[in-house]
Amino acid sequence: MAKWEPSTSPAFQPPNWMQIQFADQKQDFNKRLNKAGRRSLYHSLYQSSTDNYSSAASYTDCSEDVKSPRDRQQRSSKGHQDFCIKNIRQADFGRREIEIAEQEMPALMALRKRAEGEKPLAGAKVVGCTHITAHTACRWAACNIYSTQNAAAAALAEGGFPVFAWKGESEDDFWWCIDRCVSLEAWQPNMILDDGGDLTHWIYKKYPNIFKMIKGIVEESVTGVHRLYQLSKAGRLCVPAMNVNDSVTKQKFDNLYCCRESILDGLKWLTGVMFGGKQVVVCGYGEVGKGCSAALKAMGSIVYITEVDPICALQACMDCFRLVKLNEVIRQVDMVITCTGNKNVVGREYLDRMKNGCIVCNMGHSNTEIDVVSLRSPELTWERVRSQVDHVIWPDGKRIILLAEGRLLNLSCSTIPTFILSITATTQALALIELYNAPEGRYNKDVYLLPKKMDEFVAGLHLPTFDAHLTELTDEQAKYLGLTKTGPFKPNYYRY
Repeated sequence: MAKWEPSTSPAFQPPNWMQIQFADQKQDFNKRLNKAGRRSLYHSLYQSSTDNYSSAASYTDCSEDVKSPRDRQQRSSKGHQDFCIKNIRQADFGRREIEIAEQEMPALMALRKRAEGEKPLAGAKVVGCTHITAHTACRWAACNIYSTQNAAAAALAEGGFPVFAWKGESEDDFWWCIDRCVSLEAWQPNMILDDGGDLTHWIYKKYPNIFKMIKGIVEESVTGVHRLYQLSKAGRLCVPAMNVNDSVTKQKFDNLYCCRESILDGLKWLTGVMFGGKQVVVCGYGEVGKGCSAALKAMGSIVYITEVDPICALQACMDCFRLVKLNEVIRQVDMVITCTGNKNVVGREYLDRMKNGCIVCNMGHSNTEIDVVSLRSPELTWERVRSQVDHVIWPDGKRIILLAEGRLLNLSCSTIPTFILSITATTQALALIELYNAPEGRYNKDVYLLPKKMDEFVAGLHLPTFDAHLTELTDEQAKYLGLTKTGPFKPNYYRY
């Protein structure tokens, strides 16, 4: 992995427009909507994003839902047609979703406002493959077939963004949408914003000439970063890439604190399960596993941990969790949650031994952790209970409850805190700006960690939300520690 040397080649020099002085960020949103109305609207918005897309609660009639968006030609009110979404008529509703989300994204909104003058991404042609929700907004495809909020996608399309995504895509739809983002002859991207590596992989394999012209890649997932390191090791990475996934702001806030809240949200909305007294096995005790385990323990669940890394395993033991092998508890647990980013963590041999009614879900990025393919066998019956909830029934009548077909639970089946997405999106935006504006020679064709100074900058932008006040080093203290008074305050090897 390439190293960042601030003394010889500073990877991040904050331009003037980044020196943000926060005013009062608490905008009076109640002028447009009172508290009760906001709760009511949020509930209806939330339902629109999680409902079965063929249900009576959707915005379209049944005939439209049955027909694939790929088979319908849609047009925005301004005549724009370069998009493919569920229903453009949801645009107004989606715009209200985005307005609500912006209230919880103060740093990103401030960054956007300050960047309007200097326009640091002028000339950039960004192609993105992320979760399309009210918090994201360039040509855009979804990185998860279930995570798109249709109303938000409609609002983006109405605003002129070429977006190709809808909730409930098939695998074929997924790759078709990615291709539509790239295959336009009159428009070629020069920057990639990816979440999972699928977009990068698609361009690398199918459009090698375009890939060679890319100026930078920003990747925020374990799976995508792993793919980038593989390309780099093989000498086939011909563009600099920024590893956002291993930044402190991503690891701690998106992975740990976000999952600590969203795991309960997803499980409760889909199953209505009571957590108290339930036996749960969490596979993996990285940051995601830590967040999930802490939340379930706090709700009264009995939590077991499986782990291959002895350091993470010891952390689990010190946090008062029982470390086990999966085969030791698979017959007795009520829930199995995967958080590893690996493949075949829960194979068919474990699925066969689960108790009747066991809930199985995945909180890792990839959909390979649970061996869902092995469940598509003639002797097993699939019964769709509701959108993203399936009963898989064995010949003896035993059934397991599979959520989101093994895909990411929190973004597929519920939502995640908007404030967390503000942190992630601000980090991604700064990484794009840094790579796009970097002078020739600053970055080689390699994978780089997010500079520590940028990590601290993102964290600092969000502190005013809590009315928090940082202590400043004196000149004497800074000299004693060998630091500048403005940071970075920790070396790159520091573990938070």
